[in-house]
Amino acid sequence: MRNTLKFGMFLVCMALPLVLATSCSQPDRLRSNSVPPARNSPVRTEAVTDAGGTSWVPLPQVAQSLGLRLQETGDTANLGFTDVMFTVQPSQRHAISFGRPISLPQAPVRENGQLYMTMDAVSALLQTKARIDSRTGDLAFDRISPAGGPISPQTGTSQYGILGVDDHRDEMVSYAKQYLGVPYEFGAAPYEQSKTFDCSSFTRHVFKKFGQDLPRLARDQAQEGVTVTRNELQVGDLIFFTVPGRFKSDNIAGHVGIYIGDGKFIHTWGEPGVQISPLDSGYWSDVIISMRRIR
Repeated sequence: MRNTLKFGMFLVCMALPLVLATSCSQPDRLRSNSVPPARNSPVRTEAVTDAGGTSWVPLPQVAQSLGLRLQETGDTANLGFTDVMFTVQPSQRHAISFGRPISLPQAPVRENGQLYMTMDAVSALLQTKARIDSRTGDLAFDRISPAGGPISPQTGTSQYGILGVDDHRDEMVSYAKQYLGVPYEFGAAPYEQSKTFDCSSFTRHVFKKFGQDLPRLARDQAQEGVTVTRNELQVGDLIFFTVPGRFKSDNIAGHVGIYIGDGKFIHTWGEPGVQISPLDSGYWSDVIISMRRIR
């Protein structure tokens, strides 16, 4: 397969406007009182075909149509909601889908500064069927249904020795609050390098201090520990939230925070970064899917 796409006479749907997903190429800067945006309206795509008749679509339009963030750093492109779910690189068939390595049927290519993928490769990356509606030109997707079980965490060590989380819940909350106002960054590198967090890197950083090395993604963290009810909720428990309409099941976690008592939890989302929000009122109260206790 050639590494470049031929534009011009191979343009499909030339009359359709190219939707530039600038809101996806940079992390949303949400204020503390804001809530996650609703899933975007259908996006009409300006697909291109190569000499072999294969259709390619711009990755920013894929992200926009699913309401996902897109961050490109060097030769790496990350997509996700509040933490990274998918990672691809131009000219590489190796990719990451929900924290697990996969092989794409075709490698992404970069043309005119924009990353393109075939619909088959998009389907493999998202673990769902992706297609272009022949009538409207809209990108269309079945709801995402990630396969595979959770990634197993590794046992960590901490200054608290074998006591771990259960014996230091108040200390954990105090430690988490030290990071109030630390900026949110989608796909944040470890705090020691970036001085930023996304939702799951924040919970992972806090728990690691107390001897628990949680998985990197909220979806996988939601498989750890034991389930508790709202009445059983204790300081230091993890609370998981759904991302309505983006996955095949609304029981898949897309966001996570730490309960700090008095009906509040600490998490990071947009501006002002690490923040405290009410649990029993407002947006977040309607999208809780589970609460877990890590011992």
